[in-house]
Amino acid sequence: MKSILLTNDDGIDAEGLRVLEEALGGVAHLTVVAPDRERSAVSHGLTLRSPLDFHEIRPDRYTVGGTPADCVIFALRRLFVQLPDLVISGINHGANLGDDIMYSGTVAAAREAACHGIPALAVSQAYQDGKPIRFKDGAAFVRRLVTALLADGLRGEICLNVNIPMRRIRGMKVTRQGCSEHVPHFNALDGRPEYDEIPPGPCRERPADLMSDHQAILDRYVSITPLQRDQTDYASARSLIREAARILLAE
Repeated sequence: MKSILLTNDDGIDAEGLRVLEEALGGVAHLTVVAPDRERSAVSHGLTLRSPLDFHEIRPDRYTVGGTPADCVIFALRRLFVQLPDLVISGINHGANLGDDIMYSGTVAAAREAACHGIPALAVSQAYQDGKPIRFKDGAAFVRRLVTALLADGLRGEICLNVNIPMRRIRGMKVTRQGCSEHVPHFNALDGRPEYDEIPPGPCRERPADLMSDHQAILDRYVSITPLQRDQTDYASARSLIREAARILLAE
């Protein structure tokens, strides 16, 4: 039977994790390793200078007193003799789109797994304040997606950022990472008005043949964005090489 590691950044008691675990029942053997409390927006942070508290709640369900990336590393090193076939992080309470990917603990957990050569999904559910979060619809889609991926024999450093729209799902789009047009939402918690005055950063032109993750969600599609481990800007690298050559020739 296939094996899946589940984690998140909303903590072991999060509704999204519970609903996902229920939806994936029977698809694979599930092991849950999640933070002992909410760890949203910790990005790819690791706990280096203090011991990690670890508790087994029941068989195949554990908490770690650390970050989502800590949970993945701990699970892979301490719990698995044979590495899992897939790692899924989520379902997150809220979408992870555009520049928010940099801050997301949900996405970081999936990236960590991919760095170990394990295919991974980061799954996030968009919602509107004051309205119920439609976790069950998203979880049902993830079950279909996971079943297909496992049947295809998914391998390697694959990391898919999956976002579920707020309303009824129209379909699925393979998307590109968009550019956020706002200051990261957690800054607003400070209640300082000057944050609203910070202009958005510039965004390069993107290929027109791929819809942005944000637009897909607005159009009620599930957005699936493949993320790569290599973050090198090759266009800038080539420009720097040419510039370096020009400087050397001028000496």
